[in-house]
Amino acid sequence: MTDVQKTIELIKRGAEEILLERELREKLERGKSLRVKCGFDPTAPDIHFGHTVLINKMKEFQSLGHQVILLIGDFTAMIGDPTGKSATRPPLTFEQARDNARSYEQQVFKILDRDKTEVVYNSDWMNRKSAADMIHLAAKYNVARMLERDDFNKRYKGGQSIAIHEFLYPLIQGWDSVELNADVELGGTDQKFNLLVGRELQKEQGQTPQTVITMPLLEGLDGVKKMSKSLGNYIGVDESPDEVFGKVMKITDELMWRYFELLSFRPLSEIQGLKEQVAQGANPRDIKFLLAQELVARFHDEIAGQTAKQNFIKRFKEGLVPDEMPELDVLSHEGELAVANLLKEAQLTKSTSDARRMIEQGAVKIDGQRVTDWQLKIATGRTAVYQVGKRKFARVTVK
Repeated sequence: MTDVQKTIELIKRGAEEILLERELREKLERGKSLRVKCGFDPTAPDIHFGHTVLINKMKEFQSLGHQVILLIGDFTAMIGDPTGKSATRPPLTFEQARDNARSYEQQVFKILDRDKTEVVYNSDWMNRKSAADMIHLAAKYNVARMLERDDFNKRYKGGQSIAIHEFLYPLIQGWDSVELNADVELGGTDQKFNLLVGRELQKEQGQTPQTVITMPLLEGLDGVKKMSKSLGNYIGVDESPDEVFGKVMKITDELMWRYFELLSFRPLSEIQGLKEQVAQGANPRDIKFLLAQELVARFHDEIAGQTAKQNFIKRFKEGLVPDEMPELDVLSHEGELAVANLLKEAQLTKSTSDARRMIEQGAVKIDGQRVTDWQLKIATGRTAVYQVGKRKFARVTVK
């Protein structure tokens, strides 16, 4: 296998699509450092593990000797990315976008090498554009092309509002690639349309069009919907070691392998070896320990990872959680299940009213944490240890 082929195989790890792989090969064969762009709109002050799927790929390019460009979309954040949205997003002020951007930079450099990362803000060139410039940019695409976007198309057919400024978003993101003369742009699968606009604008400006690499959207702790702070199914980069470790331990055994592929820096051959160990009878919990410890260490340090593991084990021991317990699945309704119904279905209580009474008495715990809200909803895909009283335990997965 040639060095270029090895590089491509590494780049393809976890990637959804490369457009076009032939072009990427040609660029690599020239032996020059590529300009690899990845943009983030600072719409909130924090980033979560879902964001790090892209940042990890940036790190790979960095390790291969390429120039990584972290584009902070402070200008586009004032528009609001319409991707996947069923309504127009409220725009941020410039001050809000810049405040969030400072927080983004701090967190991103827990993964990327600060000295080898070029940080740019798209307001630097967009603020210099005149009204005539923006009209000229808007003339490069027509409404029919914009309505090819799935989210715009659904909103249009559903009679939902689409603001004119939202059509500008993919054009400005594409123009960023022209300004940066990007060789490669990374983005989530939901960004494919925007990334391809960049290719078209570069061609028009006489540049070699960028290679587009899309990465999958990481499922959140529920194992169903993409990780999102608004959905509460996220792991934050800035969360404490114990919080990160505990949240990783809550994901299902099946989802664990997805997290290994997209978040771990372990070689794929090593991950395959871990899968084989589980197939031969190893406890998936022990393998999940490795993942949780690695991720804590990345955003804190090795000692924090070891301590978080010890703290996690200690919490379970103090709660007298048995090593062996029933493991079962319960069916959800509309993507979630009331905790009282779960306890009844898992035969940990006689009825939902009995479950409510036990919760009100403080006798119910989930993963060692006492439950106080009998109306709590458990999301589909979540696996956890449920305890009622001192002796009733079950590891339950909501399906």
